[in-house]
Amino acid sequence: LAAAARRRRPWRSGDRRDGRRHRYKRRDGRRHMNTIGVSANRLEILQIAKAVAEEKAIDQSIVIEAMQEAIEKAAKAKYGQEHDIRAKIDSVTGEQTLWRIQTVVADEEFEDESKELRLSEAKKIDENLVAGDELKEELPPFDFGRVAAQTAKQVIMQKVRDAERERQYNEYKDRVGEVISGVVKRVEYGHVIVDLGRAEGIIRRNDGIPRENFQTNDRVRAYLYKVSRETKGPQIFLSRSAPDFMVKLFAQEVPEVYEGVIEIKACSRDAGSRAKIGVISNDSSIDPVGACVGMRGARVQAVVGELSGEKIDIIPWNYDDATFIVNALQPAEVSKVVLDEEERRVEVVVADDQFPLAIGRRGQNVRLASQLTGWQIDLVTESADSERYQREFQERTDLFMKALDADETLAQLLASEGFETVEEIAYVAPEDFITIEGFDADVAEELQERAREFLDRLAAENDAKRKELGVEDPVMELEGMTPSFAVRLGEEGVQTLDDVAGLLAGDNTRLGGA
Repeated sequence: LAAAARRRRPWRSGDRRDGRRHRYKRRDGRRHMNTIGVSANRLEILQIAKAVAEEKAIDQSIVIEAMQEAIEKAAKAKYGQEHDIRAKIDSVTGEQTLWRIQTVVADEEFEDESKELRLSEAKKIDENLVAGDELKEELPPFDFGRVAAQTAKQVIMQKVRDAERERQYNEYKDRVGEVISGVVKRVEYGHVIVDLGRAEGIIRRNDGIPRENFQTNDRVRAYLYKVSRETKGPQIFLSRSAPDFMVKLFAQEVPEVYEGVIEIKACSRDAGSRAKIGVISNDSSIDPVGACVGMRGARVQAVVGELSGEKIDIIPWNYDDATFIVNALQPAEVSKVVLDEEERRVEVVVADDQFPLAIGRRGQNVRLASQLTGWQIDLVTESADSERYQREFQERTDLFMKALDADETLAQLLASEGFETVEEIAYVAPEDFITIEGFDADVAEELQERAREFLDRLAAENDAKRKELGVEDPVMELEGMTPSFAVRLGEEGVQTLDDVAGLLAGDNTRLGGA
């Protein structure tokens, strides 16, 4: 545009010998704005706009708008920044039009001579004009000087650059979640800059696969997980370590996954080392694990090759949490699983010789299994589990012998039947006792009576101790308060309702809660 605007023209009368133009004045003393010259011919304008639009992959109208803005800025620099000057380039013919706009205002409201026109003066030009109308004064084309041409170039470049950034953002924000390919442009401090064709993406150091080295011009595939709008243009973040990248690769390599016949329900990765995926088939005739492995492992090997040799365990997913957890810990064999659904915690018992296999190198196997299943997994060996069970069994036996005044055989029988506390014995349904071999209604009634007497004695002892510690009676009326907990409050110096109200959350947690 700058080159076209400054093309040479023949010398005319009125030109000074040094190449500068005379400034003509009207007879009324006002400067005449009709300097002679042409900024650029119509064909060149449209050709430039088309070429820039194609190069930057933006709409031609945006380039034309940028040119109009550049012309307006140059015109204001020539005629004065105080003027309201507007330019128009016809997108079909390339014809350029330049106007100075003045708003018609009432005589008493007239303030700015450059942008406003008194109504009385406007009536002399056109009787139909009223306050609020705009009067357009067409201005002639003008030559771009060196400074004006440079300014126009900067305006156009900035406008085109902004349009290009907006186009890049709009193009890639809808592609989040896809695997895209590119060419490595450069590597900076471990961050890989990828040329995507019409934009650049970045694989940050923590989003790459460890020990994976890229050279300039290497082709690379990555998972697009985020596009953010930044001042210097959109930032396109790519990842090769995300679990979703592996899921997308399997969708590309396994037609059944792409078609939805097989679903990948979960995936966990230790990028570059090992990964686990949980798969399930919606068609009972198709083995999900075999389909993902492929003939002679061809399908899974294609994914492994893309991930720099990362080992992949393909695990059958199951709606039963315990079964899925057992599968996830493969290749270790599990002996027993105990679930705590409230805490989403599971205790897994394995044979002593299977424990290292279940843990994995540096805890990798159990960590990946925990991420895959969404459960916190606690591994215990059979020997440790047995020792703990025997210790707890003996503790319950001793408790029942003391509380129920029973012999060791009876106490062991109750402990083996799953009773853990005296409260359970005292308030369980009598029918539950009768199901125990050798127990009848009389034995059940006697045991429950002894259990209640023990609890009453314990409550009385705790209540007496509570009073001794100074814990007031109103505290006992609080919902959920028990004598044993009141004793604990007294031991911590909490004696009144005001003291209870002043307890910090941390103190209440330390006390165990009411």
